[in-house]
Amino acid sequence: MALNLGKRIKELRLDRKLSLYAVSKSSGISMNALRRIERNLTSPSIGTLYKIAEVFNEPMGQFFQENVSQEKVVFCKKEQNVQMPFLRGIWEGLGCTQFSGGIQPFLLTLEAGGGSGRFKICHSGNEFVYCLEGQIEYEIEGARYLLEPGDTLMFLGNQQHRWRNAGKECCRALIVLFELTQRSHRGEVTFLEEHSEEEPNH
Repeated sequence: MALNLGKRIKELRLDRKLSLYAVSKSSGISMNALRRIERNLTSPSIGTLYKIAEVFNEPMGQFFQENVSQEKVVFCKKEQNVQMPFLRGIWEGLGCTQFSGGIQPFLLTLEAGGGSGRFKICHSGNEFVYCLEGQIEYEIEGARYLLEPGDTLMFLGNQQHRWRNAGKECCRALIVLFELTQRSHRGEVTFLEEHSEEEPNH
């Protein structure tokens, strides 16, 4: 199922009684870019979505959730997974928003040249990566890790990091974010460089 990302972001913003100006000021994203995102006229990078999620004081998985109850056991058929397209990639939630245990699994598909963006990300919780196809490169605190099929990576999310497709073919990776429910305060997601990366859909 395709996620109506713009509609979901607007719903979350209005639910928190935030104006476009307030979100723009807190995130560093221009009001014009936010309007285009909410109208589904542009594809934001994953890093941009992290910025917006931080303003809402919510984890990334909140974008995939729409009035669903939290369950102790979650069985999700393939066709029920929600896909969120972004520039040169797809971020797919694997039933993560329905589970009450604070674990969020995603399937990441990246075309050649795709990545999380030019700025580095820090977030609460921990991150696990399993490379399924192709090559995905993580940069964590200046160190680079090249993952090929079968390789894994685990790290604390509060370290500066970013990722990209390091090969010439499409790559796929399983990414699991966990312990996100233990955030003690706002501001645990920080961005080391300020770049607006919204680009129009093609």
